[in-house]
Amino acid sequence: MNTIIDKDLLSIQEARILAENAKAAQKVLATYTQEQLDAIVDRMAEEINKYAKELAKMSAEETDYGVWQDKYIKNRFVCEYLRGKLKGLRCVGIIHRDEASKTMDVGVPIGVIASLCPATSPVSTTIYKVLIAVKAGDAIVVSPHPRAQKTIGRVLDIMIEAGEKCGLPTGAVSYLHAVAKAGTVELMNHKAVDLILIAGVPSMLEAASKAGKPVIYGGTGNGPVFVERTADIPQAVHDIVISKTFDNGVVTGGEQSVVVDGVIADEVKQELQKAGAYFMTEEEAGRLGKVLFPEGSKTDPEMAGKSAKYLARRARIQVPDNTVLLISEQKYVSETNPYSREKLCPVLAYYVEDDWMHACEKCIELLLSERRGHTLTIHSRDEAVIEQFALKKPVARVLVNTPATFGALGITTNLFPAMTLGSGSAGRGSTSDNVSPMNLIYIRKVGYGVRKVEDMYGPCGALNLETMNTGSSGYESVKMRPGCDQELAMLKNLLDQVLENR
Repeated sequence: MNTIIDKDLLSIQEARILAENAKAAQKVLATYTQEQLDAIVDRMAEEINKYAKELAKMSAEETDYGVWQDKYIKNRFVCEYLRGKLKGLRCVGIIHRDEASKTMDVGVPIGVIASLCPATSPVSTTIYKVLIAVKAGDAIVVSPHPRAQKTIGRVLDIMIEAGEKCGLPTGAVSYLHAVAKAGTVELMNHKAVDLILIAGVPSMLEAASKAGKPVIYGGTGNGPVFVERTADIPQAVHDIVISKTFDNGVVTGGEQSVVVDGVIADEVKQELQKAGAYFMTEEEAGRLGKVLFPEGSKTDPEMAGKSAKYLARRARIQVPDNTVLLISEQKYVSETNPYSREKLCPVLAYYVEDDWMHACEKCIELLLSERRGHTLTIHSRDEAVIEQFALKKPVARVLVNTPATFGALGITTNLFPAMTLGSGSAGRGSTSDNVSPMNLIYIRKVGYGVRKVEDMYGPCGALNLETMNTGSSGYESVKMRPGCDQELAMLKNLLDQVLENR
């Protein structure tokens, strides 16, 4: 007799158990000092780093996405560079004192995090999320992407074993073994879960938004790069090519469209061709568009992370042997244009605009075309133009004179090293930051009394400005800035109400 197993029910039950266990474990974790948490984080990072190459190969084989050598770089990035950045960062307990103003900040863990991990960068993203969660004193329950389930499970098994040997409470880091959408939805909606952290799984954003929890969403990139007339053109082209071909373009922070200042368009095109970019004809671009988006609006996940030569073969395009990028020259942005969309492979759209102002508008169109892209890059030596782009763009981060993939992750910039790039409220997330442990805590503000209500008034009930400015009756002297008459009047009005109600 065959036993019928309902995978959805199994996943739902497991989600409930893991969430409840995580809640209990987090209560223990919340009692740990920053030093205790740091010891666990450091040990987990050290141990998983031993498997960085093995896991890079495993993830490439399981998912069939990208290049394992590049994944190995990302794995080492989070095991080594991120690990170093986390040292010395205070997230829990007293994290800041201001003796002058008599205030204090206390970092408090959010609680239990439900985390959805992607198939495009499964190892590095999973390691990163676990490290920042435990650093912040939070428990984390991971829902692996079905396409990378074995790899993500292997990563977490290694980290959990290492962490628990160093004091990590059982259940503080866990993951769904019975992976199903129903279980993931149950996990996100469970009352024990306090925050939802999503990276690279846009199909689950709607369900996450309905869960009634704070959502940190590393959303659709779809970031344009503008090459302005004052740019160092050879360097800009080098940056674009090395960025978009890294791991065959699966990093969402990478460039999706190139917008070029008209006066340098020919030179940029020639440099791109020298670097191995193939400019498709309109007919060739049409065929490739149908390969990438066979159903029109829905991307084919099998084309993500594939090489330019592989994609060319699928679209029946003859390309030179040195081809590393496929480029389609475009004029317009529209919902039906596949080259206006995010393409997680070495394919770019190419737009030429008359000047930086028209380029600015084109970049805005591209950013708004698909859930508001989270990253924009500009290559320019004109600070006034750079400033205008920073001020005007509806985007979470602006990168200047750097490869977008590496700049967004914090490799070639001083942004926080992160594998989840916040998309901000415009992209339906709660932060635009490169997500760090500081996004996984709340800050309790502490304010000491520095003056008494009674000491604000003289013998006739008049407001005593000298007392206001210097404090009295044993309280510390706290100076108020000059020219604050309006603020003092407002404060007097409030204090009058307090005294009337005594």
